Amino acid sequence: MIHTHAEASNSDEFKGFDEARRIMWCYEARARVYQRFELTTFVVDTGVVAVHVDNTVWADRVFLMAFDKAGQQVGVDTLYIDEPGQHLDLAPEFDHDFTHMEVVPQSQLEQAIARENGWVVNLTALRNYDLAADRRATRRAVFLAHLQDMLKTGDVRGFLLERGESDETDAT
Repeated sequence: MIHTHAEASNSDEFKGFDEARRIMWCYEARARVYQRFELTTFVVDTGVVAVHVDNTVWADRVFLMAFDKAGQQVGVDTLYIDEPGQHLDLAPEFDHDFTHMEVVPQSQLEQAIARENGWVVNLTALRNYDLAADRRATRRAVFLAHLQDMLKTGDVRGFLLERGESDETDAT
């Protein structure tokens, strides 16, 4: 068992570290959903507007059901999970509720949502996602979160943050 020091666990010394970790977890969830969906034909099929992700039935696979604009099922796929990092957990930026996607009443999509055995990806949001831009923004946010801690503890006394050529290309 690991015992923490009371000072460290109640301290504000690592608030930026904790924020940076949260930022990275969110980025990793978005990136994972995007990369896993690239393995399907749903992203390029413009007739598909939503995909129900059933990640509750089996630990080693995710069932995907694709729906058209009318909310009717138009396809299915299965993504196998060979490693824990491949699981498709909810990414709010793509979720139908958070993106305010319209769902046709009485449709098969509405029925799938009502079963509450997964979540629904708004493919418009997923198609508009820019992985490289998100990576750059996440890198900057993580840096700034760490910088907050370092300024507070005196590890850094000053810094210069500029937008340069590295903001135009993906340097990571």
